[in-house]
Amino acid sequence: MNNANNTHHAKGTNGTNAAQAGVPTAAVAAGPPAGSTEADVIVIGGGTGGYSTALRAAALGLTVVLAERDKVGGTCLHRGCIPSKAMLHAAELVDGIAEARERWGVKAQVDSVDWQALVATRDDIVSRNHKGVEGHLSQARVQVVRGSARLTGPRGVFVAGHGNFTARRGIVLATGSRPRMLPGLEADGRRVVTSDDALFAPGLPRSVLVLGGGAIGVEYASFHRSMGAEVTLVEAADRLVPLEDGDVSRHLTRGLKKRGIDVQTGARFLAADVREDGVRASVRTARGEVRTVEAERLLVAVGRAPVTDGLGLGAAGLAADERGFVAPADWSRLETAVPGIHVVGDLLPPPSPGLAHASFAEGLLVAETLAGVASPPVDYRAVPRVTYSSPGTASVGLTEAEARNGGHDVVVNTMPLTAVAKGMVHGQGGVVKVVAERGGQVLGVHLVGPNVSEMIAESQLIVGWDAEPSDVAHHIHPHPTLSEAVGETFLTLAGRGLHQQ
Repeated sequence: MNNANNTHHAKGTNGTNAAQAGVPTAAVAAGPPAGSTEADVIVIGGGTGGYSTALRAAALGLTVVLAERDKVGGTCLHRGCIPSKAMLHAAELVDGIAEARERWGVKAQVDSVDWQALVATRDDIVSRNHKGVEGHLSQARVQVVRGSARLTGPRGVFVAGHGNFTARRGIVLATGSRPRMLPGLEADGRRVVTSDDALFAPGLPRSVLVLGGGAIGVEYASFHRSMGAEVTLVEAADRLVPLEDGDVSRHLTRGLKKRGIDVQTGARFLAADVREDGVRASVRTARGEVRTVEAERLLVAVGRAPVTDGLGLGAAGLAADERGFVAPADWSRLETAVPGIHVVGDLLPPPSPGLAHASFAEGLLVAETLAGVASPPVDYRAVPRVTYSSPGTASVGLTEAEARNGGHDVVVNTMPLTAVAKGMVHGQGGVVKVVAERGGQVLGVHLVGPNVSEMIAESQLIVGWDAEPSDVAHHIHPHPTLSEAVGETFLTLAGRGLHQQ
């Protein structure tokens, strides 16, 4: 199985001493400080990457200390993945009522949205998940210490309020990321918000300006539109979700515009005047015109930056790169140039995608490495990417452009979801696109439409196992389902097309 990172990053310092690895000799501690608590593994950061490392390491019999200055679960559980998907589910229910009325003759309507009740349900889901993670860590006998942690050497960590700790086998850096801000903007949690606090701002705004057309920005634009807000979505690149396949961007943009979202691509934010009743912003459009956009709330979703401040990287002989990432020297072990110090999650540069499910895999790899258990490197090529908007997107593997630019002899097949009966039932459009090597393996699968987040797992296996279209075509997809369109796409590529010739 190919591992994409091997072609981008040098291998190689496992088993070398500190001097060979380029670590300043002053950073090599002579021994644990007096009064230091020892453990096999010390994990700094309790988000998805950190707590998965801790749980797996403990399951393998290692003693583990997990230092977290806030709550275990990290951004994903408390401010990102889980609360946002809870709110997006509520948005789906609102959209469903509208569809029932307008398409199916069910005379129903949304009288109002009880914001406090919606928030209470969301918070209950987050709280139960949080207690579950805490329970797993307790049952695994992971020692969780609350406080800010910093490195004191290649094996040493100081945690505020708890003192010094020494790792016998290794340290894992999992401190996550924070939202990036644009120059001239400052989040106040009310009129100007980031993706971390957008869901916790008071009430539902009647209008929103979203800066950033990546997955996060698109999801928030979709949510607010479902809740009745007028939404303007501004992206500096020439298309939404610019890291995805061009056809994915095109179908997504068409779907969002159909819902009444004002999508502005190739546009630049210039400035904003924040007032008591809202925000008045200036945006330069793709045509070079300066446009004024007024909204009750401005949501900044222009990416995330790694968190390393106060981590004390220099004390261990490490440094962040110019983008703030801590790059591994050995991607097969996610180990830095300092032997025994590993990195997981948002601190990793590409090809790690900064996604929670990738962090879980990274945590498993690092824990097993520290336990001396053979573990395959993370195959970033086969990590699925999902945007939970309406319409949604889900992809795995190479885009068509990436495949062609990489020198592949590419064959492509696309099929609209409305070409199968279940797609007509949903009536939301969408598409399946498969990119394959001519006469060879599947390179990428790209989906747009309803429920695609639940359909992508099959394609993750197809890409991850280097399957060819003929391999997939031998397997029967249930009828009538949306997944049937995936099966039909592969049947056609294998020369066995039924409904698509």
